[in-house]
Amino acid sequence: MSVADRAGKKDSDKNGDGSRRSIKGGSTTVSQVRTRVAQVVWLFFVIAAVFLAVGALCVALDFNPKNPLVEFFIAGANFFDLDVFSRRGGIKTFHGSNADVKNALFNWGIGAIVWLIVGRIVVRVIQP
Repeated sequence: MSVADRAGKKDSDKNGDGSRRSIKGGSTTVSQVRTRVAQVVWLFFVIAAVFLAVGALCVALDFNPKNPLVEFFIAGANFFDLDVFSRRGGIKTFHGSNADVKNALFNWGIGAIVWLIVGRIVVRVIQP
């Protein structure tokens, strides 16, 4: 095979834009889709953890509960706690002084960590 033939073969392996064509014929596209789906799923899990963490912070710092932004984060945290990590009857229930703050910090904090761990596992399963 001459040098000119090799050069012609190299040029034929390229798409019109100069990028190489996939030999497998489409597996690159599947890989890209799986990567994108994994990124979207990870974003969902991170948003859930952020709602729980910010909700706990709002309760701990005694933010004004009538503030629409605080209401939004506390409602989101109540949604994402799945009643497993609830402030009222979650994994652990504290009694006595500052029980509401302790319940929010402990249960929503653990919930945020669990959301991140489960999210990472799901992303590893989805990603190629």
